Amino acid sequence: MKFTIKTKTLSAFAFLLLANFTASAQEIIDETAPETVKDTTVTKGATKVDGVAAVVGDYIVLDSDIDKMILQLKAQGASLQGVSNCQLFGKLLEDKLYAHHAIQDSIVVNDAEINSRVDQQIEQFLQQTKGNMDELLKFYKKDSEASFREEMFEINKSNKLASEMKTKIIDEIEVTPEEVRQFFNKIPKDERPRFGTELKVAQIIIEPKVSETERQRVIDQLKEYKREVEVDGKSFRSRAAFYSDDPGTKKSGGKLPPMNRSNPRMVKEFRDVAFSLQEGEISEPFATDFGYHIIYLEKIRGQEYDVSHILLVPEISDEEVMEAKQRIEKIRDDINNGDYTFAEAAKEFSDEKETKSQGGQLINPQTQDYNFELTKMDPELYGQLQGLENNTVSDVLTDSDRQGNIKFKLVTVTDRIDEHDADYSRDYLKIKELALNEKQYNAIGDWQNEKINDTYIKISESHRDCDFSSNWLKNK
Repeated sequence: MKFTIKTKTLSAFAFLLLANFTASAQEIIDETAPETVKDTTVTKGATKVDGVAAVVGDYIVLDSDIDKMILQLKAQGASLQGVSNCQLFGKLLEDKLYAHHAIQDSIVVNDAEINSRVDQQIEQFLQQTKGNMDELLKFYKKDSEASFREEMFEINKSNKLASEMKTKIIDEIEVTPEEVRQFFNKIPKDERPRFGTELKVAQIIIEPKVSETERQRVIDQLKEYKREVEVDGKSFRSRAAFYSDDPGTKKSGGKLPPMNRSNPRMVKEFRDVAFSLQEGEISEPFATDFGYHIIYLEKIRGQEYDVSHILLVPEISDEEVMEAKQRIEKIRDDINNGDYTFAEAAKEFSDEKETKSQGGQLINPQTQDYNFELTKMDPELYGQLQGLENNTVSDVLTDSDRQGNIKFKLVTVTDRIDEHDADYSRDYLKIKELALNEKQYNAIGDWQNEKINDTYIKISESHRDCDFSSNWLKNK
């Protein structure tokens, strides 16, 4: 069926979009570029001539890019079963088409954000070589860290441009209820999607409370760091490197990726403080769900803010942990004794702000509704619910917060829907998502067909026998 085939095609390439940053760098060239370039990755003094597989607008795809993509995907453990070289090649062509037209449409990406992404990737890669840069360079066949970073920058920038272009194409696409109805009605009854068993889940979270003494100790310590920098002339970066509890920024002296006012990517409390500071100013201590912070605003560049921070996480005593455990055990007993319903207890006692007002009801982050498909459920949550009957309360479960601090939890299944064929009323949100996916897919297809015809594209003879799904050969 049409929509099923398209969905499967999109799924088959989903992992490739994420993995493309590990392919070879794509250089911007003139349309008169020669058919071959030297491949400097060959060792032992040999010089291999690396053919130009394709030219797409201002970009080239090299013959070696496909091989490198396969190498990197395998290194990440991705399965390539059923994926041909021609399909990989086609994906490279698509990405270059998006990137080329992103430039034509004056889409701008932030170089500082790209550099930050490169830093993160290299840190992840180094974990595989136990921190050995020489081994990493050898694996990726690069002569120096500088050339490796340069290549990674170009790859990430190209991919970011492609991603922004794709987002722009589908950003304003919506489906009306009538379009959803028509989409559903055109599916033959014997081909309608089948949805697995779904559960609605609620939870109550109780967290050990930080003592007022410990809270004040942390605030006073942050105030002292602030005084040392402002009065004694000490380095903010050195204080962060030595004392911050944020492992992600500790090595960089508390340095965070640039914050953009239009897309800050930080919790509200943090960005409110950061955007209220003057350049060179250090904030007073403030709290987020992660702990207590002070922020140093280093520089303002238009909409972008360069910030560093120091995070301190208050310590929780054994006595406070035990008190929290006793508190949730009493809540469980009160629910089982009929003193409260689960929803009433969640609203009254739960420490989880996101769910307590809904009676502890969890929202599925993928579907934005209350239903969790059993086969797609987080394994940890599945294990906690296994064998639990509807509306029965679990034993007290031990969990942890973002900082690894212990917390306690009760869960219950509030509703269960058995495996079933798609029903328009019951499964409207899922059907709407399928209809939207098809409409977006068609829009991307229409855009791609139009731009292929309008863009300079040259496919080398060695790749012209591929059975492309798009008209890259311009012969139709």
